[in-house]
Amino acid sequence: MPHKYKIILALLLSFNIFAQGGLQGIDDDDLNIGGDIFSDFNEDLENTQIMEDERFFKYGRFFSFSLFLGVTQFDGNRGEIYDNDPPTFGMSINYFSDFQSSWGFGFAFSKHSYFINEATDGFDPDGPGFVEVSMLRSFFSYRYYIDTSNLGTAITYSNPYLTARVEYWYVTNKYLDLDTEPDDKGGGIGVALGFGLEFPIKLKESYINIELLLHDVAFHDKNTQDLAPKDGTTAGVSDLSGYAYTTTVGYVWNW
Repeated sequence: MPHKYKIILALLLSFNIFAQGGLQGIDDDDLNIGGDIFSDFNEDLENTQIMEDERFFKYGRFFSFSLFLGVTQFDGNRGEIYDNDPPTFGMSINYFSDFQSSWGFGFAFSKHSYFINEATDGFDPDGPGFVEVSMLRSFFSYRYYIDTSNLGTAITYSNPYLTARVEYWYVTNKYLDLDTEPDDKGGGIGVALGFGLEFPIKLKESYINIELLLHDVAFHDKNTQDLAPKDGTTAGVSDLSGYAYTTTVGYVWNW
């Protein structure tokens, strides 16, 4: 083989070896950082989550059980004729998924009444008389506890939260002055929005809860015209529309 070809072949072999070594070096040193270019970020994220979980298990609440009393009121046409018979009472159980979120379910019960002694579209000639109304509702709720770490001590101490509910209301109207009139029963789906405060009696063990809620409920008798006043009468209402409001105070046990 001529000498010039030997030189060319040697150069090509040297270039090939250099190229392979160089690429291998680049792959090892620059591209293959633990097999994942986001590894540093992932490690920081995992460490942060671990620290947060450890803090929650050390200082957080896991479950709570509460008994509460209060009052339920209405506005609109329903509120115009209803007399409220407090207290509203109930219970709830909550599960805390972290410091700021909890999920719960429970029930509440309230009683009301109204009296109409004049003719209406559904009760002629003497009206329905005295009617006792019982309202039982079950609910599933979510609470978001506001981060108060940068706020004042008084606000932090009160543990404020926002809450939302999905509810089912079961209503019974009992006509006490009409022996032949059967009880009117029915249910309705509703939602509620509100806020609350929880004042600790003993941290992580017991609290006093105050909660205010606004309810929008599709009652089964919401659009009834049975109570609409007849011509020449003034008692009664055209329907039973109106929002409900509840204010409750409860005692909470935590574990």
